[in-house]
Amino acid sequence: MANEAVAAGTPRGMTPEERRVIFASSLGTMFEWYDFFVYGALAAIFSKQFFAGLNDTAAFIFALLVFAAGFAVRPFGALVFGRLGDLVGRKYTFLVTILIMGASTFLVGLLPTYASVGIFAPIGLVVLRMLQGLAIGGEYGGAATYVAEHAPRGKRGAYTSWIQMTATAGLFLSLIVIMLCRSAMTPEAFDAWGWRVPFLLSVLLLAVSVWIRLRLDESPAFKKMQEEGKGSKTPLRESFARLGNLKIVLLALVGLSMGEAVVWYTGQFYALIFLTQVLKVEPQTATILVAGGLVIGTPFFVIFGVLSDTVGRKPIIMAGCLLAALSYFPIFHAITHYANPALEFAQTTAPVTVVADPADCSLQFNPVGTSAFTSSCDVAKSALVKRGVPYLNAATDKGEPARIRVGGAVIASYDAKAPDAKAKAAVFEARLAAALDEARYPAKAETRAINEPMVMLLIGILVIFGAMTYGPIAAMLVELFPTRIRYSSLSLPYHIGNGWFGGFMPPIAFAVIAATGNMYDGLWYPIVIAGICFVVGVIFLPETKDRDILKD
Repeated sequence: MANEAVAAGTPRGMTPEERRVIFASSLGTMFEWYDFFVYGALAAIFSKQFFAGLNDTAAFIFALLVFAAGFAVRPFGALVFGRLGDLVGRKYTFLVTILIMGASTFLVGLLPTYASVGIFAPIGLVVLRMLQGLAIGGEYGGAATYVAEHAPRGKRGAYTSWIQMTATAGLFLSLIVIMLCRSAMTPEAFDAWGWRVPFLLSVLLLAVSVWIRLRLDESPAFKKMQEEGKGSKTPLRESFARLGNLKIVLLALVGLSMGEAVVWYTGQFYALIFLTQVLKVEPQTATILVAGGLVIGTPFFVIFGVLSDTVGRKPIIMAGCLLAALSYFPIFHAITHYANPALEFAQTTAPVTVVADPADCSLQFNPVGTSAFTSSCDVAKSALVKRGVPYLNAATDKGEPARIRVGGAVIASYDAKAPDAKAKAAVFEARLAAALDEARYPAKAETRAINEPMVMLLIGILVIFGAMTYGPIAAMLVELFPTRIRYSSLSLPYHIGNGWFGGFMPPIAFAVIAATGNMYDGLWYPIVIAGICFVVGVIFLPETKDRDILKD
């Protein structure tokens, strides 16, 4: 009956079978996203536990890169599991992916730290993160295709939007579990061992998810294709070696998924990093603020999915990219104003400037810990980055030692390789601390001064931009490709966009801030990517909402 209504395009309500498909797929996918995102929410702790041999800034960026490593392999998971999904079916393929994801997450909770086994700790972490990335690379395409192929015409945006909401719901669930664990123990206990609890709890989610997946039937479109003998024996070759389909794959990447990815990750993950690492908001408070923003924005994934069935997928996704690119700078300035007004005041009244010979300055990032930042410029910038103080850059004459201006005060830096470096370091640190205190630069955000409703609202707006780009995208990707190669074709551009352009957004943005000293410079990355996606998408991307996905 469901399949007949799909084919006929008859408007009707949701059947019990369709409700079960959406609930089972969405709940299982949400649990899988929880497994994937709980690491990102705890990146600051992983930088201390697994990268203790590096300085604070490099350790945090490297922890983000390990998080991004899971994203880096997602396209390979898309190829492996996409091929399986097109050959043997949607159901069994994303049953395998959830088993890999759940087992990998549980094992992260058992990993020894750097203090116990040295370099083997980060190596083990990278391996498990890559297994998670492979699993999520196969999961999304399967879930999106499975739900869309059960949906009646005219409701694919509405049905698949529940799958789209699961990524944010998984992030929200991970934040809530972390928040509850933090509140149940001291900060010292959580940093020492309590961070393991959210990972170990994933075994319960795994059991529930596997039970749900086992009860599902294969999608009607795939069964119809098999019955008619129209399946592909070489889905990867048809997807990526034939010019006609390859053009659509590339368009789906450049004009659709890469823009959606940076908008989604900026509004949710980067917002959390900006609060904790740039504005120095206490982690528990930052978690609550982001969770509040998610509560505001999450319903809009379904709202925009439903709306896309009427006005089209393309206008909503392109509008989300454009609004994000135009508004990121004012929104993040406003977040600073409401989350750490003392920092904003200090920046306005006593701006900090590093005056140095540009040739004397290095990029403040060395993930393998092989370089020492010893020049007077490097010493000055490292000291400011460590304190979370944003700064401007100004050039001085060649060979001149660096100095820091804090308002009207001037603090001379020093060469860390000089014979008297130890004595100079003590003087430099004391003078810099006194100047920053005099200028009222806060060591951390004052919790009582945070305007929590406004910060939550601003983050909620960022999440809504993500909902505009992400809510309708599953339906659009499904509609771009034929049934016989759909799983493979849509998975690769989606996971290159989200795994590479989106997943590397937080470490790239934070590294840019560390390099330039400007707390907002990291936003140029998502702004440029979203802008390119908007231009390409508006010009070349077709509208797909009225396509019949059973004809292929």
